[in-house]
Amino acid sequence: MKQNFLQIILKHKWATGLFIFIAVIGIYFSYGYIFGSKESARYTLAQVRKSTLIVSVSGSGQVSAYNQVDIKPKASGEVVYLSVRNGQSVAGGEIIARLDSGDYEKTVRDAEISLQKARLDFEKIKGLDSSGTTRIKQKAEDELKKSYEDGFNLVANVFLDIPDIMTGLDDLLFSSTLTTNQWNINYYADSIKVYNDAAEKFKEDASNKYHTARRDYDKNFTNYKSSSRSSENDVIDKLIEETYNTVRSVAEASKSSNNLIRLYKDEFIDHNLKPASLADTHLASLNSYTGKTNSYLLSLLNVKTSIKNAKDGILNADLDFKSQELSLKERENNLQDAKEKLDDYAIRAPFGGIISKVGIKKGDSISASTAIATLVTRQKIAEITLNEVDVTKVKMGQKATLTFDAVPDLTLTGQVVEIDPVGIVSQGVVTYAVKIGFDAQDDRVKTAMSVSAAVVTEAKSDVLLVPSAALKRHGEGYIVEMAAENSGDSRVADLPANIAGVILDQPPVSQAVETGISNDEVTEIISGLKEGDVVIVNTITQTSASANGNQQQNPAFRVPGLPG
Repeated sequence: MKQNFLQIILKHKWATGLFIFIAVIGIYFSYGYIFGSKESARYTLAQVRKSTLIVSVSGSGQVSAYNQVDIKPKASGEVVYLSVRNGQSVAGGEIIARLDSGDYEKTVRDAEISLQKARLDFEKIKGLDSSGTTRIKQKAEDELKKSYEDGFNLVANVFLDIPDIMTGLDDLLFSSTLTTNQWNINYYADSIKVYNDAAEKFKEDASNKYHTARRDYDKNFTNYKSSSRSSENDVIDKLIEETYNTVRSVAEASKSSNNLIRLYKDEFIDHNLKPASLADTHLASLNSYTGKTNSYLLSLLNVKTSIKNAKDGILNADLDFKSQELSLKERENNLQDAKEKLDDYAIRAPFGGIISKVGIKKGDSISASTAIATLVTRQKIAEITLNEVDVTKVKMGQKATLTFDAVPDLTLTGQVVEIDPVGIVSQGVVTYAVKIGFDAQDDRVKTAMSVSAAVVTEAKSDVLLVPSAALKRHGEGYIVEMAAENSGDSRVADLPANIAGVILDQPPVSQAVETGISNDEVTEIISGLKEGDVVIVNTITQTSASANGNQQQNPAFRVPGLPG
């Protein structure tokens, strides 16, 4: 039977070969389907751990000096002293050069002499007495006191004469000495009213002025009797002013009465009538009254002026004192300014640093625009650029880590000292300059070296962290896939912190999580996980492995001549 079977096979070799080929192909793909599926899903796992999360933004730029300035003089002149050379260290305030200052030294001496003279003048005008009042002011106060005494004496003299004048005016106008049946004022007006219509108006003016003078006199006399030489200055001021007004009113009354009687006499003479002889007596009295009142008016005006001048003298004494004091202060300031300008002829380093580019020599004539040398601080800073998104996260004082291309083994720390408020737009991209001061200086770091900086914008310690690649978006939140610890796969609990290529006995499970801050590598987990949990970072399949050039062949079976 066996031989018959072989004979049949030999007899039909082509058909037999085809059958064997089909059988091999079927076995190959069946094996891959049955056994290869168990090897198709491999995972990269990571444990949830607690650590410090640092969020930073990075930028690059160049190293520059913290400060660099061209030292220029504030004065012009010949260089008579130069004490620095390229590369020399200087301290802040150190004199590095001097200019010829002979002419300006004379200006300082003149200012000193002028100040001494102003001090002598001030001491002369100051001249304090025992009460601490200046002599000039005391003199003005004495004059004011005398003026008030003179004023009160004058008022007293006025009231020796004014009562007689008022009595005389009353008798002259309102007695009946010209005719028995009417007042003199009516007689004068009635006698001429047939000749001159203005007679009645002159009479009314004389009457009104007399009664005004009488009211002023009565009030003034009452106030005079209630005052004394020891009254306050403002009381005497008021009394003098009131007396002046009273005397003026009396003078006006005398003048108006004189006008009426003069009109009477002129009309009588013009009409060839003989005026009453008493009219000349009345006119003589009125002329006497007018002379006295005018004299008192002038005296009262003088005493008012004297009081005002004395008051102004007191005020001016204070002003003169202040003026002289200000003049002294001005001379002191002039001397100080001269000394400061003289100091400009000594050129000093504005801060400590290294001298470079010395551009003058002794004997050169220089001006304020001449750069003597360049001064560079020892302290360096990093000037980096950040895009418009990253710069919003950066604040003054934030810490930074600095690395240098030229010194690969060096890492320095620093902090943000300046953020440019105005960005620069280049080809549609906006960047901002940020300056970072070094916490420590290193002589290997030179100006203009390339520098990379990572500015720490946020940091949290002792927080749960997972690789950011383990998070998957799910609706409004995130989920992670976890190895099923309760699946019976004892290997999960024994896994190291991070491992790749793990095959799980049970499918992974999804877990919703709440996330916090993150950086490029890890993310903070607020809730949903605990320390030690194992999450799937990514899944490695046969297809994905092939795509990465790491195709894994089925180790169980391979037919020669066929692709794997």
